[in-house]
Amino acid sequence: MKPTVSTPSSIIRPALGLVLLALAGVVRAQSTSAEAAPAVSLSTLVSEITAKNPELAFYEAELDATKAGRKVAGTRENPELSVSVGRKRVTDPLGALAGEGTAWSVSVSQTFDWPGRLALRKAIANQDIVLAELGLARFKAALASRARTLTYGLYAAHERAAAAAEVASRYQALRELFLAREPGGITPLLETRVIEAQELTLQKRATEAQLAVHAALVELNQLRGLPVDTPVTVAPVKLALGSAPDLDRILSAARENSFEFRAAKLELEQQGLVVSLARNEGRPSFTVSPYLSQEKAGDKERTFGIGLSVPLPVTGRAGANIAAAEARRRQAETSVLVAQRNMEREVITVTHRLAAKLAESAKWTPDAARRFREAAELADRHYRLGAVPISTYVELQNSYLEAIEALYETQLEALEAAGTLQLLTGLELNAVETQP
Repeated sequence: MKPTVSTPSSIIRPALGLVLLALAGVVRAQSTSAEAAPAVSLSTLVSEITAKNPELAFYEAELDATKAGRKVAGTRENPELSVSVGRKRVTDPLGALAGEGTAWSVSVSQTFDWPGRLALRKAIANQDIVLAELGLARFKAALASRARTLTYGLYAAHERAAAAAEVASRYQALRELFLAREPGGITPLLETRVIEAQELTLQKRATEAQLAVHAALVELNQLRGLPVDTPVTVAPVKLALGSAPDLDRILSAARENSFEFRAAKLELEQQGLVVSLARNEGRPSFTVSPYLSQEKAGDKERTFGIGLSVPLPVTGRAGANIAAAEARRRQAETSVLVAQRNMEREVITVTHRLAAKLAESAKWTPDAARRFREAAELADRHYRLGAVPISTYVELQNSYLEAIEALYETQLEALEAAGTLQLLTGLELNAVETQP
């Protein structure tokens, strides 16, 4: 008796075929769309993103605001003009009106800070500008690193999706071939089930590959400030990953160039200036007020002179401000120590990760992907001829996909680690783009 196909399998196979056809259609549609768009090199996309990213406006506006704040910090308060007008009546001892007329006065007052106060305020404002410039530089460096990683990630995702679609088409063709002929025994039936099981597994891989392409494309277009569905074709690239950097050199550069560590040190310097300003503000400002007044009620009376006023330090507010500034300075000292420890820990961790990924990548030959693809194609041809067993065929197809995934994931992780180290050290450690 010939083995029969159960009803659930007869339902699953056509449905699965439709799913894989749909996935293959998506891959072909995206490939057609990508081919329609001109290929763009990785370096061109990175330059475009760093020049046109919408978020740059935030950091540039912050820098403009701090520059405007320095202008305010370097100027005295505006003088104040006071004008008063009234009527004056003069009576004699008996209460009779002796005279009546207009009385008015004009005064201008200007407050002068204690010597050195304006210079301290300008120095604090200058530190704000340096911090804003540092923040802008850090964002640009992080943006370039992210753009480089994301662009290469999009290229890798396209390659993985293409490989998944290629293997999917092979499994689909084999399944259709098996279904077109009547099984002649238990072995063909079991081989059909193996192919169906591999199709189910491949469905997940193909879906994940397409989702990775879509996610990378959306984020890349957002960084470019373009509609998220704008097609992008990344020109084929290879990464010259180089050798692992020297840890001592990396740590030395990080102590000089790490954005977070430099920001912590700048904030400590600024807080020292704040303490000096608080002590200066313990000395009073003084206000000078020249004035002129005139009264006319029978006789004409004119008075002019100059007034001087100073606040009386009786509340103890100046001492409290100094104590608060000193406490914040001690906090800033602690922040510098914490930032240094975090920086050194991250540098050491990322350096070791980069070295491991570079060592792993060095084991891959330049033509590894091509050789695995050719082996998978060869296994497909010879399996159809009956020269290769089903186990070898399945193993080679899966090995091809796993090798493609491992190759691009390793290179992408190495690129990410190099980008992180560049942010920490300021050194150019990113892989160099080369055309294959």
